[in-house]
Amino acid sequence: MPPENQVEQNHNGQYHTEHNLQLVRRLYEDCFNTGNLDRVPQMIATDFVSNRGEHGQVEFAANIAGLRKAFPDVCFVVDDIFGAADRVAVRWSFSATHSGPFAGFPATGKAVRQQGNVIYRIRDGKIAQAWVQIDRLGLIQQLELNA
Repeated sequence: MPPENQVEQNHNGQYHTEHNLQLVRRLYEDCFNTGNLDRVPQMIATDFVSNRGEHGQVEFAANIAGLRKAFPDVCFVVDDIFGAADRVAVRWSFSATHSGPFAGFPATGKAVRQQGNVIYRIRDGKIAQAWVQIDRLGLIQQLELNA
């Protein structure tokens, strides 16, 4: 029987926890932090869904592109990450400068920090589902946007 941290599939076709953790770390390092959207198809399932309404690789990539347009210098840090079976939980933070349109508001030039928690479900070596909780109000307050 292969060790728990080996990057092989188990008898149910699920990847081991270590592979899943690496996949999610790479998502933040290779996609969110760099804007390299060419990596999305390698990491996100074609039928991906999230609780925020995103469906598929194209919408997932558009979310990253929109974030990086508003905050081009965004830098995510994975503060905590752990997983079991087909789930990976992440607590992240990011710092960025509001340099482009966001939520219908023009750039403010303000530095911001945001935190969030995400639970990902991994299937066949790709992220198939995400449950995202972020402090959107805290971000709006930092930008001093009056709706």
